[in-house]
Amino acid sequence: MKPSLTRTVLAAAVGSALMVATVGSAFAQSAAERRERQAERGQSASSSTTESAYANATRKAPSAKASARMSPRLQKMVDLYDEDKGTEARAAAEEIIANERANEYDRAFAAQIAAQAAYDADDMVAAMSYLKRAIEFNGLDNDGHFGAMLMLGQLQLQEEQYAESIATFDRFFQESGSRKPEHLVLKGNALYRMDRFQEASEVLKEAVDSSDEPRADWLQLLVATYIETGQEAEASALAERIGAENPNDKRAQMNLAAVYMQGDQLDKAAAVLERLRLAGQLTEDREYRQLYGTYLNLDGQEAKAAEVITEGLEKGVLKPDHQVYVAQAQAYYFSDQIAPAIEAYKKAAPLDDNGETYLNLAKVLWQEDRIAEAKEAARQAKTKGLDSPKEADQIIALQGN
Repeated sequence: MKPSLTRTVLAAAVGSALMVATVGSAFAQSAAERRERQAERGQSASSSTTESAYANATRKAPSAKASARMSPRLQKMVDLYDEDKGTEARAAAEEIIANERANEYDRAFAAQIAAQAAYDADDMVAAMSYLKRAIEFNGLDNDGHFGAMLMLGQLQLQEEQYAESIATFDRFFQESGSRKPEHLVLKGNALYRMDRFQEASEVLKEAVDSSDEPRADWLQLLVATYIETGQEAEASALAERIGAENPNDKRAQMNLAAVYMQGDQLDKAAAVLERLRLAGQLTEDREYRQLYGTYLNLDGQEAKAAEVITEGLEKGVLKPDHQVYVAQAQAYYFSDQIAPAIEAYKKAAPLDDNGETYLNLAKVLWQEDRIAEAKEAARQAKTKGLDSPKEADQIIALQGN
């Protein structure tokens, strides 16, 4: 009796994860927009005040404005920043901060400008330090003060200082009274990064529910928290909503497929990925692996798996490694395409760390009565090493050529 080929679907080919976008930084505006805002804040004490964005704040905004003595220096600092002279602007800010005649507003505003200049220079440590000082000086109006908190929290999040970021956001919400969705999402993101998924899901759901048009990346982050907390039904429903609203968005569709996979709905995952493939949107090695791995784990879909692998290799998207060739061989073999299965095993066997793939090749060749080739493959299997050489020895001992 001839040995049967062991089917070993590679689990690594099926694995998938949500692509969670990072919530944008507070500094994600153009330099011109930032400077315009800062220049407006740098006006003299006679500037009119507008209604604060933080009407529910518990903090009482200070009454101090730019002092008469410091106003020219503040304006010079702003001018330097506007002229892309960040180093000089920071030096001017330090002089103001150190000046005994400067009041709390002068120092806080100078620290805020210095933070912007440091950020422009990719000096995140200094930017965060200046923002902390701007907050400690406690001299800005509520818009400026809480804006500095938001910027600090986002930079801490960006720099993976998650615990510090959450502490900053907690203080922000307590003192500002804000429950704006764009602010809640920032804390939700930090909680997610800290693996505090249940808390993250509660904060993110509040943000989504309170927004008339929640952004797609907010929704995707909420989906991820649902998955982490075992709320599969909620994750699927939300992922389907995002996918339906964004049919041409690859990220949304890949995330929908990932949710289906994690919910063991492989047929639905395959359908989503197949649509992307037919639309030419599968452009990465891992994406082809996800699709062919899904097909290999579905009964009767081996031929589709072989088709996907062949296409990926022909396009040069799939890396031609041992795992891919083994998957291709199995897909062909279990869809009764024996000749191409043999060729795929011949490509996979030399790439294996041991002789198991050569042994599988030997078994297929034996089943096809290609005895001489089967015996040679069995010998190579033993040469590369087998945990148990018994089957290889049986093939080598066969009579005939």
